[in-house]
Formats: sequence, C-alpha cells, structure tokens
Amino acid sequence: MDYIKVGWIMNTHGIKGELKVYPLTDDINRFSRLETAYLGEDKLKVEIEEVKYNKGLAILKFKEFNDINEVLSFKENYIFIDEEDKMDLPNGHYYIFEIIDCIVFDTKGEEVGTVVDVIQSASNDIYVVKNFEKDKEYLIPAVKEFFVNIDIPKKKIIIDPIKGMIE
Repeated sequence: MDYIKVGWIMNTHGIKGELKVYPLTDDINRFSRLETAYLGEDKLKVEIEEVKYNKGLAILKFKEFNDINEVLSFKENYIFIDEEDKMDLPNGHYYIFEIIDCIVFDTKGEEVGTVVDVIQSASNDIYVVKNFEKDKEYLIPAVKEFFVNIDIPKKKIIIDPIKGMIE
C-alpha cells in the first residue's frame, strides 16, 4: 500500500487524545472528508472521530484514543492517508510527491537534473532541480510557459527554459 503525507503532527491538544496537525495539503478542509488515517512511521491505522480547525491547523480526534498519554508518542510525526483516498486533481495539476524524483530534460533532450524539492509560493510553485553530476541546482518556476510535457508514469518532465535559467 502506498501512503501520502497529509499533515505534520505538531503537538497534542487538550487531555482527551486530540492531536494538533499542520496540514500538508492546499485544502485544509480535506481532513473533514477523511474517515481513516495512518499515524507515524509504523503507519498505525486510526478512525477519525472529529475534526476541528483553529488558526490554520487541524485538530483531530481518533476513535482509538481518549487520553493525552495515548497520543504523546505521535508528536512530531506525520499523518498519512492511503493513496487510494487522495483527491483527484484537475488536468495539468500534480501532487508534489508525484513531481519529486522526476527527471527533467530540455527540448534538445539534454538532461537538466532531478526534481528534489518543490517550493510553494504565493504566485506559483518552484521546482528545485538538482544536477548531481555538475553539482548544480536550478530553480524552475512551475508555469505553463516553461513546461512542454509532464509524464508522471515515466517520471519525465520536458521544459523549454529561457536564456539564463539553466547555466
């Protein structure tokens, strides 16, 4: 089974076993539509009982836990969902985990590097592309003008960089 990180468990909340979660999703209300999740490295399956929101964070209560001491071990861990529970994105939009590790080529077929990170900014995402052979890193704005093709199954991206973008 493949898992997707949807949140970072920051801390406990109260004494009844609730967890304060920093969302790793664009749609914080996503947590309200979940029935199950997986906690921590061991991916313990839990049922979501209640979801509240406070200051951009999700407060999650799970049926399995009723006491702060039962959830302390999950602090500073991730919360995951099953990949089958991911939301469908509009055509031309991708999850960050799908973009990471894609190999980037220019229109001449020259390998630029591998996407190692995606920086999210207010205007658009920026793909961090690392060329390990040249020990160089490139920042590619994720705008349609630069992207010729994104093939997620083949983990291949073709870009048409402007002068100075790739040096």
